[in-house]
Amino acid sequence: MIRNLNRICQLDPKATLKVFFWEILHSIFVAAPSGIVLVIVWELFSEHPNTTKIWTVVGVMVVMLILQFFIATKSMVQTNIWVYGLSTKLRITLGNRLLKFSLGYFKQKNPGEVAAIVLQDVANFEGIFGHSVGNLAAAVFGTTVLSVFLVIYDWRLALCLLEALPLTYLFLLAANYLVSKLGNKQIAARNSVGANFLEYVQGIRHLKSYALIGKKHTGLEYTLKDLCQKSIRMEAVPGPFIVTAFIVFEITFLAMVALGLYYLNGNLITIPVLISFLILGYHLFHPLKVVMVDYLSLRYMNESLKRIIEMLDAPTMASGTAKLPDKFDICFKEVSFGYGNKPTVQGLSFDIPEKSMLALVGHSGSGKSTIAALIARFWDVNSGKIEIGGIPIKDIPQEQFYKLISEVFQDVYLFDDSIYNNIKIGNPEATETEVIEAAEKAQVLSFAWELPQGLHTRVGEGGSKLSGGQKQRISIARALLKDAPIVLLDEATASLDPENEIFIQQAIQELVKSKTVVVIAHKLATIMRADNILVLENGEIAERGTHAQLLNKNGIYRKMWDIQQQSNGWKV
Repeated sequence: MIRNLNRICQLDPKATLKVFFWEILHSIFVAAPSGIVLVIVWELFSEHPNTTKIWTVVGVMVVMLILQFFIATKSMVQTNIWVYGLSTKLRITLGNRLLKFSLGYFKQKNPGEVAAIVLQDVANFEGIFGHSVGNLAAAVFGTTVLSVFLVIYDWRLALCLLEALPLTYLFLLAANYLVSKLGNKQIAARNSVGANFLEYVQGIRHLKSYALIGKKHTGLEYTLKDLCQKSIRMEAVPGPFIVTAFIVFEITFLAMVALGLYYLNGNLITIPVLISFLILGYHLFHPLKVVMVDYLSLRYMNESLKRIIEMLDAPTMASGTAKLPDKFDICFKEVSFGYGNKPTVQGLSFDIPEKSMLALVGHSGSGKSTIAALIARFWDVNSGKIEIGGIPIKDIPQEQFYKLISEVFQDVYLFDDSIYNNIKIGNPEATETEVIEAAEKAQVLSFAWELPQGLHTRVGEGGSKLSGGQKQRISIARALLKDAPIVLLDEATASLDPENEIFIQQAIQELVKSKTVVVIAHKLATIMRADNILVLENGEIAERGTHAQLLNKNGIYRKMWDIQQQSNGWKV
């Protein structure tokens, strides 16, 4: 736990040192009055008690209690500022790190799990540690201060009391082992609930249409009951160990009393010493007891920290320091890539000259979308190299690299905001005139002006209030506004009705002017004017050439063309 906390605290080391200074000072002031009581007791049992000294000591205690109030207030304020500031930095750090992960990371973790780490796990740290840091400081430093007082008075009785610490530690180790095992099961159950609930909400329309609501609801109910059961087990396991630790504290105190009486009868100690141990000894482990009551929460927090650190340490895509290219041709050099152990593309080598159009065609699973994803650097290649303007894309800083590429995909995601703001995502610095111009070129205005609030109409979550063709036009307007030198079109006109397809094609013509374009299309009629066409099969280039050249080869492309022409009701 200490190692994990240290890792998180390194996000703001100065503030951490400041907080711990105030918490240590507060712990000392809390423990110090007990030491002053010993001085009073000692003086009262002297042959000639000095009342002036006693009243002076009492006055010092009063002053210390007043100071303790101000120090405690300062400590609490500093701790709250630190914890909430640290958790904010942690969320921002995790959010920025998500941008640097390849899509492979999100293939391994479901959205519910990622959201739980960034939101819930950080909240666990924020809430638990923020309220426990004072108790932890008191347990460490307060107990240490009192132990020093006791050792000064009589090291033998002090040793008798302190032997409880290693004994208690053994019980906590056993509890820690069991909680770790049960904690992992509880976390798995919690993630399962999150994933199932997210799936339930997102798929509610389909569940209703296929009358699967009851079945899915039963499955969700089962995961909730499973989480409940595992949470109860996790809560119940540490209890007996904590109670046993408390009993050990009491037993060692009684052993200390018995030893003290033995030494008193043998004139090895005085009455003031024994009284001092009776007063302080019983309260010595009070801070530790408070921490043990919070033990389960702290262990739960530690599990959250483990998942946070796992995300912080997860490998990201490398980012170089090379300058941006001044040319925008694309070159694949013996590129191979696979999802997991399954190769998707193998040994691909081809060039896309600047301001030219390359079309990728092939059957589903042939590697078309993978090539586009590799150019956009959603993934890093397994072997080989991709260059833009002669510079390997790995060497270009990520923040700068993504400015070079605009993407228009079949599945368009729009934020729950206005049409205007969704377009402006392409270039946040754009003026209103530039946004409207992009909307006009992308044929957005043709439907936006008919809406109640025009361009300022909200689109709903994911663009739920708009049709597929309307969302696609907004996506193209966004790309137009970005005005990147490289454009990726992945099935941009798929599943559109003829009217929308005409609009989209007109918008695309505006988008690709003087750009390096990579287009993926099932409808071969849309890529007849491409400068070069690659026909992919099983991740390899089976054919390449222009539309006319490929037709003359009478190969795979020709067969695909003939099939599509027949489906349209006429033949070449």
